Amino acid sequence: MTSPTNPKRFRSATIREGTIRATTRSFLHALGQDDEDIERPHIGVFHTGGEMSPCNLNLREQAQHAKTGIYAGGGTPHECPVVSVSDGLTMAHSGMRFSLISRELIADSVEASTRGHQWDGIFAIGACDKNLPGLMMGMVRCNVPSVFVHGGSALPGQMPGPDGRDLNVVDTYETIGKVLAGTATHGELDAMSRACLPTAGACAGQFTANTMGMVSEALGLAPIGSSMVPAVFSERAPLMRRAAKNLMKAVMGDSPLPRDIVTRKALENACAVVSATGGSTNAALHLPAIAHEAGIKFHLDDVAEIFARTALIADLRPGGQYLARDVFYIGGAGVILRTLMEQGFLHGDALTFTGRTMAEELADAAAPDGRVVRAAGNPITRDGGLAVLKGNLCPDGALLKTAGLQTLVHRGPARVFNSEEEAQAAVQNRRYEPGDVIVIRNEGPKGSPGMREMLGITALLYGQGMGDRVALLTDGRFSGATRGLCIGYAGPEAADGGPIAVLRDGDVVAIDARADARSISVELTAEEIALRLSKREVNAGVAHRGLLEKYALTVRPAHQGAVTHSGAVTWLRDES
Repeated sequence: MTSPTNPKRFRSATIREGTIRATTRSFLHALGQDDEDIERPHIGVFHTGGEMSPCNLNLREQAQHAKTGIYAGGGTPHECPVVSVSDGLTMAHSGMRFSLISRELIADSVEASTRGHQWDGIFAIGACDKNLPGLMMGMVRCNVPSVFVHGGSALPGQMPGPDGRDLNVVDTYETIGKVLAGTATHGELDAMSRACLPTAGACAGQFTANTMGMVSEALGLAPIGSSMVPAVFSERAPLMRRAAKNLMKAVMGDSPLPRDIVTRKALENACAVVSATGGSTNAALHLPAIAHEAGIKFHLDDVAEIFARTALIADLRPGGQYLARDVFYIGGAGVILRTLMEQGFLHGDALTFTGRTMAEELADAAAPDGRVVRAAGNPITRDGGLAVLKGNLCPDGALLKTAGLQTLVHRGPARVFNSEEEAQAAVQNRRYEPGDVIVIRNEGPKGSPGMREMLGITALLYGQGMGDRVALLTDGRFSGATRGLCIGYAGPEAADGGPIAVLRDGDVVAIDARADARSISVELTAEEIALRLSKREVNAGVAHRGLLEKYALTVRPAHQGAVTHSGAVTWLRDES
């Protein structure tokens, strides 16, 4: 059997050409492929579809449209489902330890399948929070022609009754706190829980999934305009087919590879769109991890620099008023990207997967509407929607979403808890006071392990009417849906001997998130902190086995992206 393709050009020649590959061809024939199909470039179609979350519910259906486009563009698609862990189903219990870990599992799965089967390209579709960075990390690690498409957000629900206001899942979380505080009924909570997620798709606000969807466009790895199309809209079918055909042009031609696209400029563009939209703090964990796959040192300090200089121009929940659906109706993420570019916040010469520059891709993007998205010259705030704080309590930095905050300064006594469970019980029973700084430690990447999210606790505080009256500090994470004076990702984490490990009840913590300060400190001298650290007893915690053990042994600090390998993988071509 001969092939018109150059075996040096397409990696799949390794598995399909020559006498020695007759058995391999028998497997391909058994998949229903004829000789023409076998001779084409072979493309891995990775998706996280399944029934573990509404985010993932219709991704397999979307993947079928991508496969149609790949075949029409001259390729042979291979559907490759990968694991997903739902943040919604794992929230506020031990299962949340597996959420961030699933990011690594997804990236590893993409690498294993792509390198094992010698795929010539990658089409990736994800929608739940860790799906998006995990798939993009896998694309950059493998460095073959690739495209990513966010599976889209859910439509908002509506509260039964005359007000008919838009709902999303965060409203339900916060109503739990209201029930515990006696300001809402169980019947109201039940009605809200049934109404808040009416369709398939990612949570509807500018939470982690939708933030990372915009990031995929800003990085140049996704088609402009793709991330904000709601998951259930018919427009997603032609979107998938177009993206697949563009991928095949990249496979057949000389378009840039993921590591040509994910450059420092592209990473700065991604940080800019996160800051401009008041996006998820988790992006500051995921962008260094994506950079790591490209061999670029891009840590929390680099993220902080872009956050500080980029204006907040999009009024999106949880800090603002509007949802992903509203961004779609005014023209999609391209509106935000073009506005940032025209005001000098975005590098227009960065490349995209099409081979065109970002400026070329944004040429037809719509102007801001002035309501959902403002002109960059008339921002909501001039210093962005997120901030990195540093000081003697968090020398490696900590993250705060400032979008929508009423106060940026807080000083109060620490109320220290050694786990999420301890803090959850205390908050449910109101064992804290206004003005407290609630501290939750031993929840970092290594100490947890898995760096759990604290949305359940922050939502309870808001439901109790205390969201603006206390601060919260943790070496764990926060959901993209979190709001309030909630500072996470504190580094070094307690398990690595960070100062948070020796904080005591009553220690005074001072927070100043104003642009000219960006500080978090405990009112102790350097000598007092050092003495406490020298005497601290290491928290042995629970002896984990299996996946948690492997993760704890390999994970790096949060300010480096909580990555688990040395980065910049080289994949040499096999000789046929």
